[in-house]
Amino acid sequence: MARPEKTAAVAEIVESFNDAAGAVLTEYRGLTVKQLQDLRRSLGENANYAVVKNTLAKIAATEVGIEGFDDLLKGPTAIAFINGDVVEAAKGLRDFAKANPALVIKGGVLDGKSLDASEIAKLADLESREVLLGKLAGGMLATLSQAVYLLNAPLAQVARLAGALEAKATEDPSILAGGAGVPAAAEETPAAEEAAEVTPAAEEAAEETPAADEAAESTEA
Repeated sequence: MARPEKTAAVAEIVESFNDAAGAVLTEYRGLTVKQLQDLRRSLGENANYAVVKNTLAKIAATEVGIEGFDDLLKGPTAIAFINGDVVEAAKGLRDFAKANPALVIKGGVLDGKSLDASEIAKLADLESREVLLGKLAGGMLATLSQAVYLLNAPLAQVARLAGALEAKATEDPSILAGGAGVPAAAEETPAAEEAAEVTPAAEEAAEETPAADEAAESTEA
């Protein structure tokens, strides 16, 4: 490969690494052209599956700061540059490898960190972004329903209190003026009744008044 072509090929791989959310290195020895086409089709928009030369891939990995690829870049190598859901791409590669054992997943890189084959397998076992979003949405709806219930409960209590107050005000309008209602008429106590009665001594004093008046007239005379 001429130097300009080599430089362009390395630049293309570097760009793929920089634009991708992650990458999975595979060995495709034994896969037919049709099987490779089926693999690309199964990955869809989640990944771009490209056959690369190991020497060029090593140079590109070094340029983007990826370490630990030297041992993986052996034998016929193809890299799945993940552009979409990382978990979905890992699942697609895993499922295809199960159906086509000639595809061997050797490792990969995610967020600049090198991953071995077992870590890629664990990544594939995770729930997809859509499933996680669905669970998150379900949790948010449940939380929202609880919040609505907590908000409506006090409002219902206030409504019942307002209804009771309205009924009470209809019976006694003075409540609305800040009063406590019209007080019941006070009953006269026994002591008040006794005070109102004239005692026998008072009656005698009243009867003696004419005698006192006669005594006063005799003295003047």
